[in-house]
Amino acid sequence: MNDIAKAPGPLAGRVALVAGGTRGGGRGIAVELGAAGATVYVTGRSSTAGRSDLDRPETVEGTADLVTAAGGRGIAVRTDHSRPEDVRALVDRIAAEQDGRLDILVNSVWGGDPLTDWEHPLWEQDLDTGFRLLRQAVDTHVITSRYALPLLVARRGGLVVEVTDGNTARYRGSFFYDLVKSSVIRLAVAQAAELKPYGVAAVAITPGFLRSEAMLDGLGVTEETWRDAVAQDPNFAYSESPAYLGRAVAALAADPDIMAKSSRALATWGLYEEYGFTDADGTRPDFAAHWARSLVEEYGPLGEPL
Repeated sequence: MNDIAKAPGPLAGRVALVAGGTRGGGRGIAVELGAAGATVYVTGRSSTAGRSDLDRPETVEGTADLVTAAGGRGIAVRTDHSRPEDVRALVDRIAAEQDGRLDILVNSVWGGDPLTDWEHPLWEQDLDTGFRLLRQAVDTHVITSRYALPLLVARRGGLVVEVTDGNTARYRGSFFYDLVKSSVIRLAVAQAAELKPYGVAAVAITPGFLRSEAMLDGLGVTEETWRDAVAQDPNFAYSESPAYLGRAVAALAADPDIMAKSSRALATWGLYEEYGFTDADGTRPDFAAHWARSLVEEYGPLGEPL
């Protein structure tokens, strides 16, 4: 019998809020923060008490259980981040339960896939749908930061992470989608400027080709059988699990020199070499390298990081 106690993780004692942690990249980040020892508040609209309008089976409670199983402490709080009163109550709860402590804020609210029109230019799109996407994927981040940042400012330290898609100025294929993901990067830049005097860093981060639950479902595979979908899309061979993004964020949160990266738009493919993490299967996907090898002739250069 092995009686050797497990060493505390690098984020032991830290408190994190992962807004939009129900599934996908948010779930991966929450679980890996837990694996590093953090207490993680997992929030979103999908709960065992009822599904959101996305009608997906994943829940905040399911993610919180994975956080705890990974070695941290997962706390699920059903929250609609488009409602300021919900977010205010959430932050008040964190402050009360954690003696005012919050070290890591991850803004990963998205849920915009059903709202994204990939077929039409702006002048042929439905404005109400486009504005709903902005409300759901940008306003939610602003609202969450508005109420959560005072806890980090009071501590004079910590990290804000804005999860986006892409870290360059390259057009992303649909007007409102492009506007959302570019705006999220700017949210990190603006927060970094205002938080600098308080020793709080803010960054944006993108995964590569993410194997989210919805992506796997759409291709008819699971995380265990995902390679079967490479025949449908050869680029899928260079995809990455949500754990890869999560490990990137956990490494950033544990970096004592994180202020040197504040205001930057980062990517999993630019961080794995620096921090030495791998994906869940031990690989190190590098979608930018794949793009440069196989996609640049068709789509042009990926672009320099912002």
